[in-house]
This record gives sequence, C-alpha cells and structure tokens, in this order.
Amino acid sequence: MRIAAVVNDEVISVYDLVSRLRMVLLSSNIPDSPEARKKVEAQVLRGLVDEKLQLQEAKKQNVVATDDETNNALSQIEKQNNMQAGQLNGFLKSHGVDRSSLINQVTASIVWAKLVRRKAAETVEISDDEVDDAIRRLKEHSNEPQTRVAEIFLAVDNPSQDAEVRALAQKLTDQMKQGARFSAIAQQFSQSATAAVGGDMGWLRPDQLPPDIAAAVTPMKAGELSAPIRSGGGYYLLLVLDRRTGTTGSSQSDTVYDIVQVVFPLPPNANDAMKRSAAAEAMAIRGGAKTCPDMLRIGKEKAPQLTNEGQVNANNVTPQMKDLLNKLSPGEVSQPILQRNGIGIIMLCSKQVQAAAKSTDPNREEVFDSLLRQKLDTVSRRYMRDLRRVAYVDIRV
Repeated sequence: MRIAAVVNDEVISVYDLVSRLRMVLLSSNIPDSPEARKKVEAQVLRGLVDEKLQLQEAKKQNVVATDDETNNALSQIEKQNNMQAGQLNGFLKSHGVDRSSLINQVTASIVWAKLVRRKAAETVEISDDEVDDAIRRLKEHSNEPQTRVAEIFLAVDNPSQDAEVRALAQKLTDQMKQGARFSAIAQQFSQSATAAVGGDMGWLRPDQLPPDIAAAVTPMKAGELSAPIRSGGGYYLLLVLDRRTGTTGSSQSDTVYDIVQVVFPLPPNANDAMKRSAAAEAMAIRGGAKTCPDMLRIGKEKAPQLTNEGQVNANNVTPQMKDLLNKLSPGEVSQPILQRNGIGIIMLCSKQVQAAAKSTDPNREEVFDSLLRQKLDTVSRRYMRDLRRVAYVDIRV
C-alpha cells in the first residue's frame, strides 16, 4: 500500500486518506468528485496527521477511550443523522467508507479531550473572582441584543501556510453556499473546541467576541455566512444562526417540529438517471401518504434504512431546513430534496411553540463551565502546536 505520510514511526496510507476523504465529503454534503477531493485533500491529510499525533500522545500518557465512550459517540452520530440504532455501519459500507476511519476519528476525539483536561488541570485555574466578574458582566449587559453564532476555525501555524489555509477557507465557503452543511464542515475541519458541537458558540453579545469578529458579525442577518476572516492564529468562517433581544424579564420560545422523513439512498457519484429514479420514488410516496402513520409505513416498506420519525427543535436545524418546515402545514409533504445521503421527503406531523422558562440570574456552574471551555480551547491549540513542533512528519502525497 502506498504511503501518504509518515508521522514519527507510524504510517498513514493512501487507503487511509481516500477512506477519510470519502467520509468527509459524505458527512459534509460535498459532491464526491476528483475536483472536490483535490480541494480538501491537503487539509484532510493534515487532520489525519494531527489525529495520529493525538493517538500517539494518548498511548504515551496511558489515556484510552473505553468501549462505552466509543459506542456512545457512534450512537450520537446516528441520532445527529436521523438514523436508527445500528444503521451507521451499513450506511458507511454502502458509500465505500472503511468503518475504522470513523472509529479512529472518534477515538482520537475522546482521548484528546481527556488529554487537554489533564493538561489544563496542571495550568488552568478559575478563581471565584473570575466567576463573580463574569456574572456581573452578564447582568450588566443582559438587556443587550445577542447573536447565536457558529464558527469554523482553521489554524495557521506558520506564515508559509497562510495562503493555503486562506484558499481552503474560501473553498469551504463556496461549498457551503452550494449546500454543504456548516455543522458537518465544522466537525470535520474546524480546529476549535466547538467543532464537536458543529461550531455552535451559543448566544453571545458583541463584547464577548474579539473586536474584528464582532465587527463582522454585527451587520450579518440570521442564516448569513461570512467571508473568511483573518484573526488571531488563523481564519474564521462564521454563521449567524439567530438573533434575539435581551433576556431579562422576558421569555424565549422554541418551535418543535414533529416529522416523518423518508430518504432514498444514493451511492457516491450518483448520475442524473439515478437521481431522477430516486426522485420519482419519493414523489410516488408523496402522492400516496395522507397521514404521518401512512408516510412512516410506506417509507419502511420502500426505504427502510433511512426512514425515521421524531421531533426536531428549530434551534438545532439549518436556516434552510427551518424555512422549509415553516412553510409546511401539518399533514403536508415537502417536495423531494437532495440530501447528503440521497433524495428525501419530509412530512410535517405537527408544530408546537414551547415557551421557555423566564430567564433567571446566570447560573454559577454554567458560567464556570463557559470560562473553562474558553481556557480548554487555548490549552488544546497550544498542546497541538507543541506536538507538531517536535514531531517527525514526512508528507509523501
């Protein structure tokens, strides 16, 4: 097997690289083509190198991922992708992705989080005064407008990488404008701690962001994606998920959609004829299902692997999906839509607006956790930079 890279005394094969490329493109909803692979190959290989360094460091420090931790992470991936328990393995196999590639990524993520927390325990201290100061600021600014922002951070470790990383940031921006999912891109490419949650930074005021980032976010509308922003140690891509006014003395509402979704799977590089065939099958179900139980029953018969029902919160879907669901009436079925794993249709069963509890004073534990996450992110970046600095890495493709 050809060698893609050597990391210290371990090899990353071209097979490993190709399998990870397939997985990244599939999960990010980027069409799998030679051109698309060429655009992201360097960053994917860099990610594999970092992953190898993380696993090597974990072995050195006797840090492991338990079976329960790994299985829980895989279950979470299935839930995020609207799959039933046990469907993930078949889905990966049908798209030519080696399961070990995902296992390696999940394992590296688990052990790296443990390593970073261990390192932080040696150097990071959050005093009561820091927590008190953060709570005071939250109270003082509680009536100011807030923005829910998601980020993708691409690090520039030395000046020679700047042009390469800037080009990747622009390519990812272009792909997302063509339909690639921001959250999936963040999970696969972002080098920030928020990558694990699809880049979601939560609700923030302008003063909680670096000045240049705040200046970019302020004029953006909900659902808008920024151009690449050079800040700090790399490039940022920002997505404004939502906006709201202050929280004190008011209550926020969450919309919850009860849906049935049927997806007719498509293989990688599906041609137009295959897409038309899948769309025709979706249209046939669309015309035959009058109720959600009908839709679920027919979907289980025609597309059992990717048929599911459940509730989704408006805050956890893309602006495009939110807009689609808001246009449907209960009992109405969407037009066929192209998704990352096939062509699907969605029936809206019901839509409920749930009033959230009135906001209260900031919770001390939550404020502490927020401060800790910020410091863990800093520790993680520094730790990774140090591992790269002393490693022997030979890139051969």
